[in-house]
Amino acid sequence: MVVAGVGMHPFGRFEGVTPAQMGQLAVTRALADAGMRWADVDAAYFASMYLPATSGARTLKPLGATGIPISDVEAACASGGVALKQAILGLRAGEYDCVAVVGVEKMPRGFMDPAMIFEPWQIELGLSVNPSYWAMRASRHMHEYGTTETQIAKVAVKNHRNSVHNENAMYRKEFSLDEILASPLVCDPIRLLEICAPNEGAAAVILTRGDRPAPDPRPEITIAGCAQVLAGFSADWRAPMHSLSARADDAVPPTSKAAEKAYAEAGIGPDDIDCFEVQDTDAFSELEAYEHLGLCRPGEGGRLIDEGVTDIGGPKPVNASGGLISKGEPVGASHLGQVVEIVRQLRGEARPRQVSGAATGLAHVLGAAGNCAVTILRRSA
Repeated sequence: MVVAGVGMHPFGRFEGVTPAQMGQLAVTRALADAGMRWADVDAAYFASMYLPATSGARTLKPLGATGIPISDVEAACASGGVALKQAILGLRAGEYDCVAVVGVEKMPRGFMDPAMIFEPWQIELGLSVNPSYWAMRASRHMHEYGTTETQIAKVAVKNHRNSVHNENAMYRKEFSLDEILASPLVCDPIRLLEICAPNEGAAAVILTRGDRPAPDPRPEITIAGCAQVLAGFSADWRAPMHSLSARADDAVPPTSKAAEKAYAEAGIGPDDIDCFEVQDTDAFSELEAYEHLGLCRPGEGGRLIDEGVTDIGGPKPVNASGGLISKGEPVGASHLGQVVEIVRQLRGEARPRQVSGAATGLAHVLGAAGNCAVTILRRSA
């Protein structure tokens, strides 16, 4: 599957801008990037979590009432990844030659609405705030492997530093390690500057089956692998975000499952990936992703950040965009925003945050109930 074009509406807060306007801008930019028109699109997949029913049609029909199918997709933070997977399946089946995948979100301020992802008894007992579950996972990891608060904070330092050069990020300010560690404690050991903010934004990807529709001097970018999984354990009685880590010996984290499938489809492994965009809803989650994606063995995530392995100039750059910690997380758009970043990295268009020589990239998203998607992209020689 060829990525013909990508486009974004920046992530942040935009008073007076509707979700439809954000989505239309992202799609218009993706079509311009592809050198195509809306009339060239055979189907569209629209990812969101907070928007009302039929938002896909209401957003995209104003671009042209062409009668194409427009499917709304929701899978919490993984919504964009699931929409992308469905689009790929439609192309592979031969049903379509060109599809648009769009993610749009306009979220209320503050913590995510607990009623959307937690059971009433969890809300009643005060168990409906996501940072508490991130903190429990981090504390367990610290206990088992000796991971430190400083190592977790270094992830936030790196991502905030990377964000300075990303025009689509909500926060574009560098912070020192001391500033991160001095920021308010939200839920021990997770601090304010180590957490992403729910916000607003949109991203779009145009995919085609086979050759690109028009001559293009830029490198061709293809999707080498795309996998979607759901956690097969603990998602029924624990809070959804707590199902991200496996505890039983025979349980495999959803990130590891999705990565294994995507690596197999692409015919490569983690050592062959040049840049990564991963789910850093909090700084510890990025450390955990290193391990679940196979960048290191369990318990070694802290070592990678200490040694600069995941810096832009390191062997395995992670979240050169600044990650969700800096961009914020409009959940319907977050994975597609990651894909946009990877495409620009592989084309060599990322300017000051460019990963030198990047030819392969991986995007990873993980959300409520263990919904997980991993997409691997490759630059053609």
